[in-house]
Amino acid sequence: MASAVLSKSLFAYRFLKSSSTSLLCPKPRFSLSAFTRKPFHLQAAPIYYSNKVIDSFTRMASSTVGAQPSFSTLAMSTNESVVSVDWLHANLREPDLKVLDASWYLPDEQRNPLQEYQVAHIPGALFFDVDGISDRTTNLPHMLPSEEAFAAAVSALGIKNKDGVVVYDGKGIFSAARVWWMFRAFGHDKVWVLDGGLPRWRASEYDVESSASGDAILKASAASEAIEKVYQGQMVGPTTFETKFQPHLVWNLDQVKRNIEDKTYQHIDARSKARFDGVAPEPRKGIRSGHVPGSKCIPFPQMLDGSQTLLSHEELKKKFDQEASNSHGKKQRSKRARFSY
Repeated sequence: MASAVLSKSLFAYRFLKSSSTSLLCPKPRFSLSAFTRKPFHLQAAPIYYSNKVIDSFTRMASSTVGAQPSFSTLAMSTNESVVSVDWLHANLREPDLKVLDASWYLPDEQRNPLQEYQVAHIPGALFFDVDGISDRTTNLPHMLPSEEAFAAAVSALGIKNKDGVVVYDGKGIFSAARVWWMFRAFGHDKVWVLDGGLPRWRASEYDVESSASGDAILKASAASEAIEKVYQGQMVGPTTFETKFQPHLVWNLDQVKRNIEDKTYQHIDARSKARFDGVAPEPRKGIRSGHVPGSKCIPFPQMLDGSQTLLSHEELKKKFDQEASNSHGKKQRSKRARFSY
């Protein structure tokens, strides 16, 4: 899933926001490219970084590893991108904090995220349908919906602009990063990914709900219906969530194709090496194998430990330093790079 690999967007975002050095690009850009029925179609936008700020990145990317959690929603910075399970447990009953289960799985995994949500989820969490909250005007998977459609769906879930949002999934850090990026792309900065997701929550022996309330199921259904109504030109209920689209967080196909020629940014593909090389079949039917010309493969699971939480900053810095040295050489180490997935 291309969106799942936004996990690396998540990591790079934190290092960009935390850097005190001068960046080679004016703003961090987030993106994700997927190989669909159309060549090199993007579902989001790549991330750009300079090696000058690798150290800042790795420090921020591991800020929740081994650190004492802050048990106040007011203390959680929007410059941060993940929260620990301890932090969430301490803040779970805060009225202005919404928790979303954004689990999604590849077709070959044969898992049903909604059914799993109904069996076990973090108390009070709502289900965010990654398949449903998407652009209904294309047959390409998981395309970003319009501002109006996203606002309608999120409002149906009962989320307001004043709310903080914590997103998790059933694998650790996978599809939750996609939803984190969606909120950011529509101007909502008070959103975080749960480091380690539901597996880490359960491993910490925190309670889960074993049945979904009728209200939660109704809200999930209402969000999907709201999206459909928007694309059919029908009236929807009052919105409680206003969007402000951030164009610098999304790249389109033309921008990707232009960069293939210009080589201004290094395109990073965070899928598996086998899929990158085209030797493993794509998990969805009708999607071509291979990768965007000129891109480099850094599989996103390399950023996580065995419990699917972020690696320490020392380990992350080592991995990025190795990749920068191997792929660019000393003369090009300051070249801008772009993560896409």
